[in-house]
Amino acid sequence: MPPLLLASTLLLLLAILSSSSPAAGQRDGPATGTSRFREAPLFYNAPSCPAPLPPGPDSACSPDALVHVAMTLDVTYLRGSMAAVLSVLQHTACPQSIFFHFVATSAAGYLSATVAGSFPSLAFQIHPFADEPTVAGLISTSVRAALDRPLNYARSYLPRLIPQCVRRVVYLDSDLVLVDDIAGLASTPIPDGVALAAPEYCNANFTSYFTPTFWANPALSVAFEARRACYFNTGVMVMELGRWRDGGYTERIEEWMDLQKRMRIYELGSLPPFLLVFAGRIAAVEHRWNQHGLGGDNYWGLCRDLHPGPVSLLHWSGKGKPWARLDGGRPCPVDAIWAPYDLLLRTAIPIDDS
Repeated sequence: MPPLLLASTLLLLLAILSSSSPAAGQRDGPATGTSRFREAPLFYNAPSCPAPLPPGPDSACSPDALVHVAMTLDVTYLRGSMAAVLSVLQHTACPQSIFFHFVATSAAGYLSATVAGSFPSLAFQIHPFADEPTVAGLISTSVRAALDRPLNYARSYLPRLIPQCVRRVVYLDSDLVLVDDIAGLASTPIPDGVALAAPEYCNANFTSYFTPTFWANPALSVAFEARRACYFNTGVMVMELGRWRDGGYTERIEEWMDLQKRMRIYELGSLPPFLLVFAGRIAAVEHRWNQHGLGGDNYWGLCRDLHPGPVSLLHWSGKGKPWARLDGGRPCPVDAIWAPYDLLLRTAIPIDDS
């Protein structure tokens, strides 16, 4: 990041912290309504875009939906999700032509009302995560409790949840913001026979994602034979839904999760099953579309700098989330980039339980 830009974002961060940091008890709250979000600005399509989609779920199959975005939605990470949606709309040429698919396990009414309240013109649908009981029975404990929630595995089930009329979807985690037009990511070329595209990182220590038990068993480690298996982060993916269904990839992921319950072959949540099925079999996306790891490691969440190169998407994967660090008065420098997208109202609204 250029020094001038870094200085300006740090000044913005200091102003936010000094004037409007929420007090204890005013941070992300439960579905009782202790947190409220302001209405976002309305962003309009450029003249070259199709007609705007009507708000609500009715236009999921409209040919005017240029980009379909899928995200999970829950109370815990709602603040991050709202910031992510705002960043998508703010930086695309056709904000009124984007359809959002949200997957939720509970509080669907509250979540839908909150999204509609901040984005009155948004075309979106909330999909109940019907496979939650099945997933809960397949999950084994990992290095961080937040990774063990069934909703963290919902990305594997998107082809079952999203209408079959939708050919391609961009999946986004809730702890990121875009600073570029999502249409560029959505239009990633994906060759015939390939169901998934994501930035690959072939210099990462791939073996560390699996246990010695896995690598010592020839019947298991053969899964990567004749594959140039590289690490990729599942928080940003472009998915070809029809090819995914035809390939039975959800079922393949479930098979590895079931094996993990019987003999521990990995430690890190929902990522290793994706690597087992897809590593070396995906289309490459430019690294600028997932500047991940800004939340630090999974234990301490320490500050990290941006990777070298251009940036189109910043991703706070890891334990440290920008809203928590801002609220705690101990932000990292990159958290200043997230702060302008925060829609949280700084005064909690009391709810009458009666």
